[in-house]
Amino acid sequence: MMRRALIGVILLLLSEYYSFVAIRGLLRHTSPRGRAIGIGIYLAITVLLWIFLFTFRRIPWHDMPPVLRTLAISFAIGFFLAKIIIAVVMLLGDLRRVLLWVVGYFRNKPRLHSDGTLMPRSEFVQNVALGAGASIIGLFLWGTTNRYRYRVHRAKLRASHIPEAFHGFKIVQLSDIHSGSFDNPEAVAAGVERALAEKPDVIFFTGDLVNNEATEIVPYKSIFARLQAPLGVYSTLGNHDYGDYVEWPSPAAKVQNLNTLKQHHADMGWKLLLNEHVYLQKGDSTIGLIGIENWGAKAGFPKYGDMRAATAGYDLTKAPFTILLSHDPSHWEAQVRPEYPFVDLTLSGHTHGMQFGIEIPGFKWSPVQYVYQQWAGLYRAARQHLYVNRGFGFLGYPGRVGILPEITVITLEKV
Repeated sequence: MMRRALIGVILLLLSEYYSFVAIRGLLRHTSPRGRAIGIGIYLAITVLLWIFLFTFRRIPWHDMPPVLRTLAISFAIGFFLAKIIIAVVMLLGDLRRVLLWVVGYFRNKPRLHSDGTLMPRSEFVQNVALGAGASIIGLFLWGTTNRYRYRVHRAKLRASHIPEAFHGFKIVQLSDIHSGSFDNPEAVAAGVERALAEKPDVIFFTGDLVNNEATEIVPYKSIFARLQAPLGVYSTLGNHDYGDYVEWPSPAAKVQNLNTLKQHHADMGWKLLLNEHVYLQKGDSTIGLIGIENWGAKAGFPKYGDMRAATAGYDLTKAPFTILLSHDPSHWEAQVRPEYPFVDLTLSGHTHGMQFGIEIPGFKWSPVQYVYQQWAGLYRAARQHLYVNRGFGFLGYPGRVGILPEITVITLEKV
């Protein structure tokens, strides 16, 4: 832990140092007064954003105009990431300079400036670093326009043990709504209508209805209550639904918040599965559906889920095909695959695809993949499958860069 903290501090100091050097280099051809003004503005923005970072939770975000809130958060994230990019580019440039000096030294041709110092930092490297940093800020500001740009992802799951009656069975999955982040009911309603346009047989929601408090969903209850399907709407809880990330006046208040949230699921017509199972029936055939509370294998995420309780009395003769709703995809590798091989399809969310990455046909990448092996889309191991939804909403950064909000459509096919 101390080592990580030390590495973090070093990286922050390097990013601040190189960013300042780059800005100073950019202004070197201006007048002394212009240079002083430019550096002063840069330092003022830096100080304000550090204050912003340390007081983030105390800022009354909901009292701000939505546009101002979105721009402020997006610019802050972009500004900090820009500094990191600048530091990386310029550090690589400096390492190149040192390498050239060492090579020259051993060739008896040390490349020194006239005053005996290393050759000056390349103006080209500084310009590249600043250009990259500015692009990052622009990219994150542009990403705010994508936060309600819902994308439908389709997948087919073929298996011989799918009952004939369930051939062509259509599932719509939503995840990570994070209603406390929304600021546009009309856009959210458009996303719900797009999901309904798929005419699913059943709808599953895999957790994180709110950011922290049950009251966050209230303005959107009537919108999400529109979600209906012939076999119903089933849901489960995510790590944010328990209110673990805010301070409550008492333990009883936290319990009441969770109970209220559960009631909101019921009010919307959603069947909340809390470490339990049900059977979905079409004609004379059934498949099994298990829903557990949050279970995360990564440090810091709670394990409220209990698969043993959820599968108690589970009848495999009634359920030749089994679906599991489990918010955190790390659950699949850690427990589902090794201990519950009869689970055919696990539906998860949680990662959001980090709301940042690259996704083009045949290639996808996001920094979140270095934390979660399964982070977006469909995965398979033997006869078991996992689908990780990229999230319907957003959290923290009010936007999406490369990884758009998702409505998942999975079709079962008997082969």
